[in-house]
Amino acid sequence: MAVRVSTYDPATDLASDEAIATFMAGALETDDPGFIAHAIGIVARARGMSKIAHRTGLSREQLYRSFSEDGNPTLRTTLAVMKALGVELTVRPAQRKGEKGPEELSA
Repeated sequence: MAVRVSTYDPATDLASDEAIATFMAGALETDDPGFIAHAIGIVARARGMSKIAHRTGLSREQLYRSFSEDGNPTLRTTLAVMKALGVELTVRPAQRKGEKGPEELSA
């Protein structure tokens, strides 16, 4: 008996702001710029690439290319798309296992 396999598109599961936030938080945790850019592209597709293109003033083709698996969007493009998506980056001090925090380094 043959097994039927279909391609999974994560954009289909990103229907709420909470789902998008969780998806993006997971992507950011990877520290992989290519993966993060691709994840932003997936969210843009979930919200409607034409709508995002209109809001940013960029072409759909440029957005698809920039946020593909091999894309390398500029910071300006990334910030414009994130604003159009209604999401934002936040900054907090990072602490990695075994490393001193910023407050310990200044002492």
